Order: sequence, then C-alpha cells, then structure tokens
Amino acid sequence: MIKHLRIDNRLIHGQVAVVWMNSIGANAIIVANDKVAADPLQKMALPLAARGSKVMVFTIEELLQYNKDNPEETLFVVCKLPTDALQVLESGAEVEVVNVGNAAPVAGTQYKMVTKSIAATKEDAVVYRQIAALRGGVLKSRMVPTNEDTDFLKVLADAGF
Repeated sequence: MIKHLRIDNRLIHGQVAVVWMNSIGANAIIVANDKVAADPLQKMALPLAARGSKVMVFTIEELLQYNKDNPEETLFVVCKLPTDALQVLESGAEVEVVNVGNAAPVAGTQYKMVTKSIAATKEDAVVYRQIAALRGGVLKSRMVPTNEDTDFLKVLADAGF
C-alpha cells in the first residue's frame, strides 16, 4: 500500500531519505516518474542518496504494478511532478497521504513562488486541484513531519491561482 505520496521535484534528499522515511516507517522509497526511470544515471544515483534505504525508480505504470503485486509492503512514493501524482491517484491506487513537499522553479515557465519552496504555474494549479478533487477536496503541504499541515489549495488561491 502507498502509505505516503510526496510531490517533490528534488526526489531523494536528506529530508526524504532520513526524516520522512523514519516518520513513515515504509519498507521502501519508490521514485515514480517516467523520464527519471528512463535515465540510467539517475537510476544509479538516486539509491545512493537514500542512505541505506531500499530505493526503486519506476515509471508510473511500473509503480502501479509493483503496488498491486506487493500489497503487504508499506511504500513511500516520491513523484517528481504533480502530473505523476495525479496519474497514480486516477489509477485508483489506495494512497493514505498525499503531500506537496517541494517544487523548484522550472526555467522557461510562467511560475510563481507560492511558498518559500514551492513554485507553481497555472497549469500546475489545475493539476493540484484535480488531485484535491480525488482526495475529498483536500490537499496538504508539509516540508517535514514535525511541521503542521498547510492547506495547499488556500496557498494556491492566496497566490492568485
């Protein structure tokens, strides 16, 4: 089961590998993004950043199949993009928690910094709202487990999205 799905375009870093992994108690971290899964260098490097945790790098379809085939595992999924998370949710996969963690600005896009660590475009805001619609109208953001949840739809609205 996917215990925690984090949207974080940094993928695996100290917060994910140590703080979130310990808090969630997952069996594995799965990075889920089609382009990252097709990049041999990232597939090799990402497990090194996880400091001993089991790491797999999958396409969205591979993640969904792995989750289906291994229902006893507690998974921590890190999606690079909100569109990745939307695909997972639209598949009907059971996901306990969805968290918007970090989104660095993408050069060449019309982004706004909606928090200190999350950049969003109008297109991203549409996807975030679609995610929220699949989650009972709720989408939260939290950098680390010790922070309070933030209403991410309010953050988007306050930023003009």
